[in-house]
Amino acid sequence: MRQNPAPPATLDLAVVLHALADPVRLAVVSQIASAPDDVACGSFDVPVTKSTLSHHFKILREAGVIETRRDGIRSLNTLRRAALDKAFPGLLDAILAAQDKTH
Repeated sequence: MRQNPAPPATLDLAVVLHALADPVRLAVVSQIASAPDDVACGSFDVPVTKSTLSHHFKILREAGVIETRRDGIRSLNTLRRAALDKAFPGLLDAILAAQDKTH
């Protein structure tokens, strides 16, 4: 079974902004942020195929925006809010607030 890589030790603003610039990835992050618990990979309401969604998860993980962990046969996604808020105070809240206004 393939393991997901550990999140990056440091976050790069350009990489994080690139990851959040895509509408599908932004929708994924918004859904994770509004969920009370970790979100299983198959639970997202996005208009893409499973393989495309996997690619979006990979970009978000590599940017350090989300972390994915295995729980049995499920992959659960968590927003790395504390790390993002520490590196870029207020950025995630501003992006999510802007996303809420447009949808």
